[in-house]
This record gives sequence, C-alpha cells and structure tokens, in this order.
Amino acid sequence: MRLKTTLLLFLGISIHSFAQENVTYQKPSKSIMDLVDYERAPSVSMDTKKEYMLLMYRNTYKTLDDLNQDELRLGGLRINPVTNISSTMTYSNNIKLRKIKDKAETQVSGLPENAKISNISWSPDEKKIAFSNTSDTGVDLWVVDVASAKAMKLTEDNVNANLGNPFSWYNDNENILVKMLLENRPALLDGKKNLPTGPIVSNATGSISQNRTYQDLLKNKTDEANFENVLTAELYKVNLNGSKTLFKGADLYAGENFSPDGKYLMISTILKPFSYIVPLNRFPSKTVVYDLNGEEVKVVNEVPLNEIMPKGFMATRTGKRNMNWRNDEAATLYFVEALDEGNPENKVDFRDVVMQWKAPFDQQPTAILKTKQRYGGIIWGNATTAVAFDQWYDTRNTKTYLFNPSDASQEPKVISDRNSQDIYADPGNFETVKNNYGKNVLAIENNNLFLLGDGFTKEGQFPFIDEFNIKSLQTKRLYTSTYKDKKEDLLSIEDFKKGEVLVKIQSKNEYPNYYFRNINKKDALTPITTFANPFESIKNVSKELIQYKRKDGVSLSGTLYLPAGYDKKKKEKLPLLIWAYPTEYKDKNSAGQTDQNPNEFTFPYYGSFVYWVTKGYVVLDDAAFPIIGEGTTEPNDTFIEQLVANAEAAINAVDALGYINKKKVAVGGHSYGAFMTANLLTHSDLFACGIARSGAYNRTLTPFGFQSEQRNYWEAPEIYNTMSPFMNAKQMKTPLLLVHGEADNNPGTFTLQTERYFQALKGLGAPARMVILPKESHGYAAKENILHLLWEQDQFLEKYLKN
Repeated sequence: MRLKTTLLLFLGISIHSFAQENVTYQKPSKSIMDLVDYERAPSVSMDTKKEYMLLMYRNTYKTLDDLNQDELRLGGLRINPVTNISSTMTYSNNIKLRKIKDKAETQVSGLPENAKISNISWSPDEKKIAFSNTSDTGVDLWVVDVASAKAMKLTEDNVNANLGNPFSWYNDNENILVKMLLENRPALLDGKKNLPTGPIVSNATGSISQNRTYQDLLKNKTDEANFENVLTAELYKVNLNGSKTLFKGADLYAGENFSPDGKYLMISTILKPFSYIVPLNRFPSKTVVYDLNGEEVKVVNEVPLNEIMPKGFMATRTGKRNMNWRNDEAATLYFVEALDEGNPENKVDFRDVVMQWKAPFDQQPTAILKTKQRYGGIIWGNATTAVAFDQWYDTRNTKTYLFNPSDASQEPKVISDRNSQDIYADPGNFETVKNNYGKNVLAIENNNLFLLGDGFTKEGQFPFIDEFNIKSLQTKRLYTSTYKDKKEDLLSIEDFKKGEVLVKIQSKNEYPNYYFRNINKKDALTPITTFANPFESIKNVSKELIQYKRKDGVSLSGTLYLPAGYDKKKKEKLPLLIWAYPTEYKDKNSAGQTDQNPNEFTFPYYGSFVYWVTKGYVVLDDAAFPIIGEGTTEPNDTFIEQLVANAEAAINAVDALGYINKKKVAVGGHSYGAFMTANLLTHSDLFACGIARSGAYNRTLTPFGFQSEQRNYWEAPEIYNTMSPFMNAKQMKTPLLLVHGEADNNPGTFTLQTERYFQALKGLGAPARMVILPKESHGYAAKENILHLLWEQDQFLEKYLKN
C-alpha cells in the first residue's frame, strides 16, 4: 500500500481531500490601498519625426467581470467567441492627440461609447490612425483623422481579430485590408452537448519528439471544428469612405504583409492536419505572394506539421523560416534555412544560411549570408550595408556581423563577439530611421552607424551613444549620460546634425517623462511630457542598490528599501522581505553583473513586496539569485546549494547594515521565483515564512525540460527529483502561502502544480495556505483579485513574520 501511495503522489494524482474556506473578497490595509488606488498616466505612442503624439488611456486594473467572459482555449489561443478577439486583450478607453511641440492635448471626438480600443496603427503617411473597438457583440474598425482629431467608424462589428491584428494599411493611405467574419458562419459546437463519435487516439511512431508542456491545446474533433470556425475569415479591401470589396475568400489567414513598395501582398494560411500536442505556430502553413488584384504571383513557402523537433534550445525546423520582406528594397523576400538539418548536435561549419528572393520570383533564391551559429536577426540598411546577428545558447555567445547583401563573396565582418549575458560589454542597439517606403532601416550618415547603449558598468548605469564607422570599424563615443541621482534612457536620435535625441528621465520619486536632449549643448533639455508622481506616500522611502558577495566570491546585488523616516543611526531591527527570481549563467563574471538602477522610479505593482515598506518592513527587491554552471557543468547540477548560498548572502548583507532581525525574514517569488521559494523553505532554516505565486513544484510533470534545463527527466532523474519541492515535501515545515491563477496559461505552471503540492503539504502536516484566484492567468489582472492577494499576503506576513 505504501508503494502505491508513493506512486500516486509521484504522478501528481489527488489522494487527499482537504477543506476549503468560503472567503469573500478582502481589501488590504489603508497604507497599501493608497498605493493600489492610483490614476494611471497615459501611455505614449511617439515617433517624434511626426508632428503629433498619441496619448492612450486605460483603467489601472481590469475587473473580475472583464475576466468573466466566454472563452475558447484552442491551439494555444484564448478567444472570446462572442466578440472574436483575444480574451486576454488589454484595452484603452480613451485617446488624445497632442502636437509634440505644444502643451495642449486634444480630445479625439467621435469615439465609440464605452470604447475598448486596441490594435492602434498609424497610416503610412501618418495622417490617419486606425484602431479596432470591441463592443458587446464584436469588433469593428475605426479611423481617426489626425489633423481634425475626429474618429469615424468604418465597418460593422464583424471583424475577425481572433489571431492578432486584423488589418493592414495599403500604401495609398486610402484603403485598409481587413479580416472579416463569414456572413453565414456556422454556430460553434458545444462539446458538452455533442456526443463524441469515438475515442481520442494518439500514436507514437518511434521517432523522438520531446515537446515541453503547452497550455490550451486542441483535444478532440469538436475543438478542431471550433478552431477552424473561429479562425476562418475573408479578406476585404475597405476604403476610408466605408465601401468594401472582397479581396480573398474564406481561409485560415495567419498573416498578411505588404511589400515595402506596396505592390505585392504576402499571405500565410494555416493548413490541416491540426495537432493535439503542439500549438498553432507549429501547424502546417502555406505562404503565397499576390498582386494587388488578388492574383497569385508565387507560392513562396509550404511548411509541414512540426510535431517533432531535434533536442536543444538551438534546434529548429528544416525548410524556409523567418520569411519576410527586406525593408530596404521594393519587393525582395528573405528567409533562413538550416544547414545542420536543424539539429544542434550535428557538426558543421555554418548553422544557417540567409537567402533572398526578388519579385516576381521567376529566378531562384540566392544566398547572401551564412552564420556560424543560429540566425538571430537582420537590420537592413541599403544595397551594400546590413547588420546580422547569430547566437548559441549553450555558450551564451552572440555575434554581430556587418555584411554586404549585394555581394556574398565578401566575407562578413564580425564587429561584436561576446557573451550575451555580459551586459557590461553590450555595445548597444543600432539606431534606425524610416526610408522612402516608411520602413525602419539602419541610420547611415557619412559611412557611420549609431549605437544606443544601456551603459551598465561596475560603477552604475551610464547610457551612451556611439558612432561606428563602417569603413574603419572604429567606434567613437558621442555622448555619455552622467546622472548619478537620475536614470536617463536614450530612445532615438531625432536630428543627427543638430545632435537632438529623444530621452526619458526619471528618479526614484520622479515619474518618467520625455525630453529632447541636445547632446551638442551641455544640459540642453526640452520637456515634452510632465506626468506627476501618483505614489506620493512612498516618495520619501529610502532606496539604494546594495552589492555583496556570495561565499564562493560571486558578486550579488539587490535594491534595498527602508521605511520613510527610518533612523539609520539607531538601527531598529525590522523584519526583512526578499523578492527574487533565479537566473542561469555559464560564467561567474556575467552572474556578478547588475542591471539594477536605484534611480529607477519606485513603481509599486501587485507582484512586488514594495508595498510593505509602508508597514514597517525592510524590503530587498530583485535580489540576485544566479545559478551558475561553468564549462561542462550545468547550472542545475548544484541548484539547491547555490540557491541557499544566494539567500544566506542576501540576509547577511542586510544584517551587516544593522537593519534587520535575522529571525524574521520572509522570501517570495512568482513563477520560477515561486519554485525558488518552496525550495528555500524546504532546504534551509533561513526563513520564517514564504510566499509562492503561480509556480511549478513537481518537475516530473515537465519531463522534457524547464526554464533553461535542456536535459529530460530520464537523462537526469536525480536533478528533477532533487529540485522538486513536491518530492521533498516531507522536509517542509515552514509556513508557506501558495497562490495561483485558476486559468494559468503559462507553459509548465498548470494550476494543478499548486493544488497537488498543497495536498502533499497538508497531508504531511506542513503549515500552508492555498489561494486560487478565479479567472486569472499566469499574471493577475482583476482589481478584486489583486486587492485580495495583497490582503492575503499582508495577513500572512503579520501572522508568521511580524508578530
């Protein structure tokens, strides 16, 4: 009987019943409520080469009613079958326009009543703005005339937005290609009412197919029929005068993309057979290029069902992939093909080849670049200049190439070769500008490219602008931010000759705002926005970046908060809260680097512990928890030991400052941070309690890898078992608050993980409390749930930590 019980626990099967409390929604204390109830500042859509900026307003939180809508979960999608748009969509409820150089905002008139605005898109000439609006019965298309700030409705609520943005602008600025529902679309099937015609059968063919766990997959023929139903659409050409003409008939449209010159349209469609073991991005597909009359020009790609992949993060499918238009040419496609059969274990000189194919595609594609590692992207410039990237996960190496796309015989020049996790060596991102097609391409001035870098260093963060000469391959520093009490983000170069740059500046108690900076003139700043700090109650809390070392010498850091008015001379011993998330590294140097800036605005959100600084706690936020595996050693080989060492170092560092009572320390985390929390409470006596949200606790339920672990369970069973809090539940005696969304949509963190772990803890006599938040996914959205979550955490900490 004991063997049977153990086996059932191993499989994650419920064998214990447990009592549930009927708890009504509660609200946290006033000090926390003051931070939760704030008015959200508008988000900004701003390309400052335009005359106007767009301000988008939305509610701070969704409501439980927003989440309590009809929902279909099909092929990795979550769809509202009534409105035909993603059920997880976040909407704006108002938009305003403002000339960038003016202060006054103009309310857009004529907006729909009770607006739910999404999929905002500027026209190519930037004189119009299209958006979708979701009503109670569907999605309709609207357009704003920027000059008059007036909105008008273009279509009825029959737009099909079930698979992302449902429309694309024509280059003429007068027409929009729109995905529409079929007029006589059949009713959806109800799996509860339609009797099955037979069992569900799956076959293993003998080929290796190591897929990680996915949510919301198709499960049966009813799901297949409904999937086909909700994705089927017709493509219409809709004029701004409201007239429409059919462009293409009913199909499963997955993507529509005009060529830069607007003369061709590339359309991808999903094909059968559908799969029950992978999401729709691995279903068969077909890509065809059409002219503007809807006549087929060329079938440019056909992708088979992709249920089987080689092992490893750098594995990829064979055939054409990453197909898109070159931004710098009128109508040239490019795509990538694997030279190693998609298998990272194959030894080859080059992993991938980039091909290009010029319209009308009556010639064969030609190779323009080979990469030694897996292709990672291209930024196009002009006929002779482009920048490409490759990467390799096992070594964390990434390379940047400067190459001539018109002459494949020229050897690409490696202009950066570094560890992708070495943020101190990050050269920055290449600046782009819009070309005559309205597409982003490399900014090239007098044979120079420009790099905007985050500027993380041992001494702090100092963003920079570099000029890179494509002839000499030499770099010249044009500007370095010198702030020590503020944080400056360099967003874009607006005028290369004048040295005008768009920046965002903030401090720990100054809300982020936008400015023009002239880098040729000292301290020349012109404000664009003036958003106020909505969190006045915490503007005087103490905030600093502390740096310390793990016992093996690895450098660590975290952002330390002390209550406002805390006397650093008297040093009252307060309880400590640590919030963290483990990260895997392949070398100690990268693991010891920090990307935290103490001058970043203090923005409390439901996921952090910052709220509790108002209640007399010390908070160490975003504490570094590196897990390192150098050389042939994998990080997870010593996961538990490193986890505990990280925690010891963090506690000792704050204790050395004299601020805390070491017997009153709590730890918390979300997702992999929740997994970390459960392991720390299981394998150490450092903490009085812990809070674990939306985690996975039984790694045997994710047998083909998790996080950065590439080995499967059967290759490393001791790793999976040792790292699983579920397997070590008998050791757990520290109070733990477990929280999970009822409808978690994250691969690997099924709600079942928390339910089964709680059952194990309860059955073995551990002090634990489980809270399942109704209707919530991996992150939490409804105000009712967020307020109750904060109340639960507050009550739990008061009971097990503070008192």
